[in-house]
Amino acid sequence: MFDLITQSTERPLRERSLPSKIVAIVVHTTIIAALLVIPLLRVADQLPAVVPTVMAFVAPAPVATPPPPPPPPAPAVARQAAPVRTASPDAAPVEAPAQIAPEPPASHTADAAGVLGGVEGGVPGGVVGGVLGGLVTSAAPPPPPPPPPPPVARGPVRIGGQIKSPALVKRVEPVYPEVAAVAQLSGIVILEATVNTDGCVEAVKVLRSRHPLLDKASEEALMQWRYSPLVLNGIQTPFVLTVTFTFSVK
Repeated sequence: MFDLITQSTERPLRERSLPSKIVAIVVHTTIIAALLVIPLLRVADQLPAVVPTVMAFVAPAPVATPPPPPPPPAPAVARQAAPVRTASPDAAPVEAPAQIAPEPPASHTADAAGVLGGVEGGVPGGVVGGVLGGLVTSAAPPPPPPPPPPPVARGPVRIGGQIKSPALVKRVEPVYPEVAAVAQLSGIVILEATVNTDGCVEAVKVLRSRHPLLDKASEEALMQWRYSPLVLNGIQTPFVLTVTFTFSVK
């Protein structure tokens, strides 16, 4: 293309002469060195004038914990004084006596009552001065047995099961009221009777009512009944039983 513009076919730079090669190497080396050195110079210009001093923090050493106080001394135990042993007058002497005296004669004229262990007036078979351990006598009679405890009051028991109703001594039938007969009232009245220890009915309770007239007639008749006393374990006991009356118009 350059050949067409310049209209010349000479190419001096393409000649491979030694000086041209040396010049090319020097030029390339200079350009590369400039490209490397100029950025370094710019960076060196931006360095701080004074390098700050590095600050170091040193923590103080921990304070050692003081040792615990020594334990208090143990209380001194008071020493008990050794008991002083006194010599018994009946003990045998340790040292030999200076002289041996004869024993005094025993007095038999003393009263038996004044001798230790004696009984005033003496006892059959006894000796003067008493007998060691005493004489064997007959044993004292045993004390009388305690009285039996008083009977404990018990509540009324209900007739039924193993407890049988005592014999009925007196029975009274209820009177049919005339007003109830005219009104033709009929039915069954069930009562509960409480009998005391003597066998007398002391309280009546209506369990099943038919009419007030019939209930009243039944209560009046049942209050007149009498039973034999109920005895349990030898004790007369009150009891409760059920009685039924039937009213019918004839």
